[in-house]
Amino acid sequence: MIGEALGCQIDPGTKARTPSVITHPFEANPEELEIPTDLLERGRIPVVMEAISLLSNDQGLQVPLVAGIEGPADLASYLCGIRYFLKMTVKKPEIAKDIIEKCIDACIICANSYLHSGADAVVMADALSSPEMMGPDAFRKIVKPSLIRFNENIRGHSILHICGETDSIILDILECGFSAVSIEENVEDLKYIIDSAHRNNTAVIGKISTVDTLYRKVPEDVRKEAFRCLDANIDILAPGCGLAPETPLKNIQSMVEARDEYVEKRFRFKRYNDNKN
Repeated sequence: MIGEALGCQIDPGTKARTPSVITHPFEANPEELEIPTDLLERGRIPVVMEAISLLSNDQGLQVPLVAGIEGPADLASYLCGIRYFLKMTVKKPEIAKDIIEKCIDACIICANSYLHSGADAVVMADALSSPEMMGPDAFRKIVKPSLIRFNENIRGHSILHICGETDSIILDILECGFSAVSIEENVEDLKYIIDSAHRNNTAVIGKISTVDTLYRKVPEDVRKEAFRCLDANIDILAPGCGLAPETPLKNIQSMVEARDEYVEKRFRFKRYNDNKN
C-alpha cells in the first residue's frame, strides 16, 4: 500500500495468487528516496482511510478494527529490490539505515492517519526483518531503532508481525514498544516468547499454521491446534501469518468456534470451582 504510493507498480494478483510488487523505483538510486508531503493523497491510501472511517462509524460493528501497513524493511525492499537492499545491510549499512529511517517516516504518517480515521490498532508486517532473512545483528542495528521511533510517534495501539523463528530477536522486539506481537507456528520456544512478552506487558497473537493447518487440513485439525495455542496461554488466537488464497472458509470458521468453545469451557470450570469453594 505505502510502496504503491511511493511509486512501486503492483500486480493485483487473483483469487488464487496474492498481490506482488513488480517494480522497484529506487533500485538504481536509493539515495533519491524522499517521502512526499502528499503521501496520504497517493495510491489507495485515501480509499483505506475512507473505509476505516465508514467502518468505525458503523454502530453494529462488534469487532476490533485493525489497519495494516508494511514495515520499514519490507517497504525498503519494495522500493529498492529485496536483493539489493539485503546486500546494502551488509556492505553499506549506513545507507540501508538511512533508507529504513525514511521508510519509517512514511509508516508513522500512514499509521497515524489510519488511527485518526478510526482504527483501533495498526498492525505492521515486516517479513524481511526475520532472522532468516536479514539476520539478528542487522535487525538490531538497522531496523530496531526505527521501530522504537515508530511507537514513540504514533497515537494508538500497534502490533508487529515478523515471519519465521523470531526467538533470537524477541527480546529486541519487546523493547520496541508494540502493544502486541504476532508470531508464526515455527517459533522454537513458545513458552519463552509468551513469558517474555507477558513480563513486558505485551500481548501475544498467533499461531495457527496458515499453509499447513488452515489451508490443507480439516476443521477438526484446526480446532485441535487452536486448543493447543490457547493452552499455551496465547492472548489472541489468530493465523500465524497471512492467509493463503482459497483457504477454506470452514477452517477459518472453525478457528473462531474453537476460541468460543475454549472460553466457554474455562468459564464453566471457573464457575464450578467458585461454587465448590
